[in-house]
Amino acid sequence: MTGLHDETKWSVLTTEFWAMAVVIVAILIASAVSDTFGDRRAWLYVAIVATGYIVSRGLAKAGVGHLPIGALRRRK
Repeated sequence: MTGLHDETKWSVLTTEFWAMAVVIVAILIASAVSDTFGDRRAWLYVAIVATGYIVSRGLAKAGVGHLPIGALRRRK
């Protein structure tokens, strides 16, 4: 049967998740290596990137009807 799946993927299966993880690691490494890039600024940027990701995932899932657990098994 076609059409019996959720439109959005699990977060760890998306390119956006891995891009966010790489950007956060890069920010934290830059903070550790640089003398002018402070800890507070680094954590602010990490929070901004994480918030952007969370908002984008929320928008991606907004209005998507999810199937109840076991719905695929019952409809076969």
